[in-house]
Amino acid sequence: MLQFASNQFRSTNSQTKYERTMWRYINGGSNARRFLSTSSIKAFRWWDHVRVAQKDPIVGVTEAFLSDPFPHKINLGVGTYRDDEGKPFVPQCVRDAEAKIGGCKFEELNSSAVNSKFVLESVKLAYGNDSHVVREGLFAGVPTLSGTGACRLFAEFQRNFYPNSQIYLPNPTWSNHRNIWRQAEIPVKMFHYYQPDTKGLDFAALMKDVKNAPDGSFFLLHPCAHNPTGVDPTEEQWKELSYELKVKNHFPFFDMAYQGFASGDLDKDAQALRIFFEDGHLIGCAQSFAKNMGLYGHKVGCLSVLCNDKEQAAAMKSQLQNISLAMYSSLPIHGTLLVSMILSDPDMEALWRKELKAMAKRIQTMRASFRQNLENLDSTLNWEHITTQVGMFCFSGLSPDQVKHLEKDFHIYMTPDGRISMAGVTRSNVNYLANAIDEVTKMAASKSAIGASLSGGIAGTAMNAGVVIGRRRSERRERVMREGVFGSARLRFPHKRDSHRCDSEGRIGNGGFFGQKPAEELVILLYLELELEATLLLTIMLCFLTVHLGSFFLFLFG
Repeated sequence: MLQFASNQFRSTNSQTKYERTMWRYINGGSNARRFLSTSSIKAFRWWDHVRVAQKDPIVGVTEAFLSDPFPHKINLGVGTYRDDEGKPFVPQCVRDAEAKIGGCKFEELNSSAVNSKFVLESVKLAYGNDSHVVREGLFAGVPTLSGTGACRLFAEFQRNFYPNSQIYLPNPTWSNHRNIWRQAEIPVKMFHYYQPDTKGLDFAALMKDVKNAPDGSFFLLHPCAHNPTGVDPTEEQWKELSYELKVKNHFPFFDMAYQGFASGDLDKDAQALRIFFEDGHLIGCAQSFAKNMGLYGHKVGCLSVLCNDKEQAAAMKSQLQNISLAMYSSLPIHGTLLVSMILSDPDMEALWRKELKAMAKRIQTMRASFRQNLENLDSTLNWEHITTQVGMFCFSGLSPDQVKHLEKDFHIYMTPDGRISMAGVTRSNVNYLANAIDEVTKMAASKSAIGASLSGGIAGTAMNAGVVIGRRRSERRERVMREGVFGSARLRFPHKRDSHRCDSEGRIGNGGFFGQKPAEELVILLYLELELEATLLLTIMLCFLTVHLGSFFLFLFG
């Protein structure tokens, strides 16, 4: 890019003096004003080399959801809490704190004192009120722009003081983690974490990567409610991992964005940090209050680093403040004041813990209901992982093609990796969601069966395809008769409704689209016949084409 700019400047400077610039003098004398005539000057095109950036997956999901006019669409991409009506939720403790500070004159507040209190209360939340780190002040911390800002600030600190280091991220991890450390010019490597076959933790491979990493590497860990998988190590596994990191002199950096959502217990969700602390690690921790306090728009976060003594803590804090001063100077005080007030007031904190437990309970209930609905549909797949995973997200195991199918035919939006935000699942949409996922997974299984038939020989292909589709037709008819659900045909024409397909609100049958009102079974079955016969016809045409292509190549090369 720099070479491009340099060549263009060189080309401009090669023009004749008259072509480059002409000066005209008016009013004469020593006070003459000069005007530059730019009519013959070619303007330098500063931004021609700038290309559109790759869109973040989560941002892309949100944009697609917002542009969809369908009234009953479902957004399962957002990573913030929603209530059972799918609306943003602000805890009562936050409302109470807002009422208390409503009369404050913010210009008279000591921002330094507010920030110090906020950091102290955040560290207490992470390590416990009675921790000697808190009592002896063996930490350095600063408020940040939510958890993202805390990660970015630490990445910049890492670049300044460990320029030759690298960061190891779990595979998979939150998509923005890679962007954050790459922007800080820190090499990014991945370590094994998730096992797709079991939809659980690949602990053996994880430990192997920890052992094989160069001594003194930086490792990013999710202490609870891992994003995007919802898979957390057990207490014993955390202890093993802590021991191995200690042996290798690795630095553990925890990104704690969902404290309280894994178990409903703030202290239990912080056990990973406390295990590492007890083992003598100097820990870095990014905290976010966007989700567990409903303060997403306030961007309240904290970065803290444990230190060996107070002198080291003072030096560390000065460096973090210096870096943050260059990045964003100072932060708005409103959000940090809210959090520090809630955490320092026993009654408010008790109310927050109670409300957070209820939020986590709702998500756990939706997990159980989601799994039960899928299993009631006689799915051949194992959905146990829905309830064994924890926190905000369920790593469904759906393929990118299945996710596209859900978006196109059912108006259900999630990230391409199949991550489902369980906060977007409610009692009113869980049945519809389960039916849609059952439909796309069974359709994929049918296609696989037909593909296997094609590889088995031309003569038997049409017959096998007919058997598969015939069985599928019977299953669908039974479902229509039983509950009025008719699969992919259900939303085939979602914007061209009439009385034969669904009512004005999109309801079909007793179990159809959020269904309550009956539809005309005869017309539904007619759509089924057309869809299934078209699939069979396509299969036979493929067989016919394969036979003739084989004959052609045999004639050509035989």
